[in-house]
Amino acid sequence: MTQATLDTGSATLRFRFDGPDAGPCVVLLSSLGATFEMWEPQVPRLAGFCRVLRLDHRGHGGSPAPAGPYTIDDLGQDVVAALDSLGVEHAAFCGISLGGMVAMWVAAHHPARTTSLVLACTAPQLGPAEAWYERATRARTTGTSALLDGLYERWFPAKVRAEHPELRAEVASMLGSTDPEGYASCCEAIATMDLAPDLPRIQAPALVIAGAEDPVTPPATELALAEALRAGLVVLPGAGHLASLAAPEELTEAAVNHLVGPPAARGAAARRAVLGDDHVAASTRAPGPAARALVDYLTRAEWAEAWSRPGLDRRTRSAVTLASLVALGRLEALELHVPGALRNGLSADEVAEIVLHCAVYAGMPAATSAIPVVLRALDQAAPG
Repeated sequence: MTQATLDTGSATLRFRFDGPDAGPCVVLLSSLGATFEMWEPQVPRLAGFCRVLRLDHRGHGGSPAPAGPYTIDDLGQDVVAALDSLGVEHAAFCGISLGGMVAMWVAAHHPARTTSLVLACTAPQLGPAEAWYERATRARTTGTSALLDGLYERWFPAKVRAEHPELRAEVASMLGSTDPEGYASCCEAIATMDLAPDLPRIQAPALVIAGAEDPVTPPATELALAEALRAGLVVLPGAGHLASLAAPEELTEAAVNHLVGPPAARGAAARRAVLGDDHVAASTRAPGPAARALVDYLTRAEWAEAWSRPGLDRRTRSAVTLASLVALGRLEALELHVPGALRNGLSADEVAEIVLHCAVYAGMPAATSAIPVVLRALDQAAPG
């Protein structure tokens, strides 16, 4: 995990990385009035397959508010500048509401950098403009916390509010950390936005997600967006506008299915991220249908399931795997997993400490056999 701020030249943005340092990147973009904490339910699952980057919009959470007014172009250019600063050449984008609008702008203006899109509870236009200007005025005069009651009811249907009263405190915290000027200027960006002419320029495969009880962007709006993008559509029963918190498991699974693919594809992605492209390519050339069936089973059971569960991050799973392989004397697999452990964030010193720890609990012979294998693997994985 890495969390910090970066300067795009026109704004300072708070960002956070989760998941492996290598592998495909997915950028999560938040709703108006929300911070990137709104994605907490989705991050553990996505981080099993992807490098997850979250950004706070201008004036939201840990991102200060430069003077307005803003446009969707400004917010989209912030994201592109952030990718440049962080060295991310290509990414998938998953956005809710304002985040989805920004994601559409990036996909339309930078199609070569956009690998895939998940657009939830959003629209290319969202009038009437007068309502957004009125909300901007209210935010500037009374502060963002004064908007809580109305937003909370729009974001979550009555049944969700009754069953999950803790959501009110989450929304209050995010809204309270949003700068009134930043919120108001983002309202004005939505008021002037018209992304409809840009939609034909979007080339990335897209999935549109609707909340069945969303009064802001109802399913009919999302159906029209899906048709314009030739995209799939998923409607989440019982969800309102902030579907990532109202229907977290359903939205997460829909996003993973679109961004990563079915279990076989998910397993291959996780396996490739840990063990490397060469190993995966060699294993998929297994001769004969029986061998290929075994590889397919292991890919789904081992990598799409065990290695991709959200309960442990990959770094921890690598540590557990190394310890298990040392204890069991599985030296060939141990040599294969040492570079994967480095890719997952363990240092060479930490790998050595794991072997030493195994000497205490698995016995000195096991550690003694493992040491030359580990040293050889570390030497081969060292740069240069």
